[in-house]
Amino acid sequence: MKVAALIVAAGRGHRAGGPLPKQYLDLNGQTILRRSAKAFLDSGLVHVVQVVIHPDDRVLYDESTIGLGLCEPCAGGASRQESVRLGLEALAAESPDLVLIHDAARPFVSTSLIHAIIGALSINEAVIPGLAVTDTIKQIDGGIITGNVDRDRLRRAQTPQGFRYRTILDAHRALADVADLTDDAAVAERAGHAVHVIDGDERNIKVTTPEDVAALSGPALSAQAMIPCSGTGFDVHRLGPGDHVMLCGHRIPHSHGLIGHSDADVALHALVDAILGAVGAGDIGRHFPPSDPQWKGVPSRLFLEEAVRLVRAQGGRIANVDVTIICEAPKVTPHVQPMTAILGEILGIPAARINVKATTTEKLGFTGRGEGIAAQATASVLLPDTAS
Repeated sequence: MKVAALIVAAGRGHRAGGPLPKQYLDLNGQTILRRSAKAFLDSGLVHVVQVVIHPDDRVLYDESTIGLGLCEPCAGGASRQESVRLGLEALAAESPDLVLIHDAARPFVSTSLIHAIIGALSINEAVIPGLAVTDTIKQIDGGIITGNVDRDRLRRAQTPQGFRYRTILDAHRALADVADLTDDAAVAERAGHAVHVIDGDERNIKVTTPEDVAALSGPALSAQAMIPCSGTGFDVHRLGPGDHVMLCGHRIPHSHGLIGHSDADVALHALVDAILGAVGAGDIGRHFPPSDPQWKGVPSRLFLEEAVRLVRAQGGRIANVDVTIICEAPKVTPHVQPMTAILGEILGIPAARINVKATTTEKLGFTGRGEGIAAQATASVLLPDTAS
């Protein structure tokens, strides 16, 4: 059975009080939207994730979802109801059996809740999670209590709300002109379908106000387990005509220059590959192919800056790096301090966690003959332990 998740992220989220729509606000290194999407991906129960976004937010979306492998986002409409319908239409090519419709502002949906909803859909057309109401509810008229409401019959609706895909798509199509439906369960009800309610999860919080953002950025998230990941990189560039080489972003005068599509900074290229390897993001050629003319002659620090951004987009941080430059000439050791300073600026880590060193091959091989320079690098990165 194919399960799709549809994440609604087209709203403006003004009540959260931030400079960005709330789904793009940062919670300890990851945006709210990224956390929501990863919850479904990491569950192992969902096959495709479709996000509905505001047309003005494409850059924010791309930055927030780097490396997740989501469906191409679709633009939302003037209301949440219209946005959901457009998202359901966008999923038609995937032909899912079930769809879980979720508000991006609930970034802590658990695997157990996703599993429970999918399980309940095996015998129901529509399933939503709901929380019991624990406070006494009063009816009032003009500020005067007129009666009590039986709270045993009340539930606070949450998302994700699960449906048979064709059922909810047909319901949204049929009720596209009905404007007073506040959630997808209401759409299903109005279309004549019974909606089953299962127990919700108190941890499945909806981020609404600035106070929510501040509270959720505190110790509870900071204590999330981080796991160490490491990557290695190796690169070689030939020496040719020129009067300098670029190594670790630093210009070193030399009798020859390094040949490459960019500035041929072999040390930075090796380090970029190490960082990309640590976060499972492929290699430098995938992100910056030498066949692409836009990278011709550019400084390689741009590649390193992008690798750092990929780490941060996953909620991670770089712990330390080690770079070894292999050549007979030029002499690298006198330049280690400025190279370390440049790396520290780009990586955002102190010099004590950056090691740059050089060695020779005792005049053996292409580096020993002065035909080129090689570099190897390792990088250690701390990433959130999503399993925890």
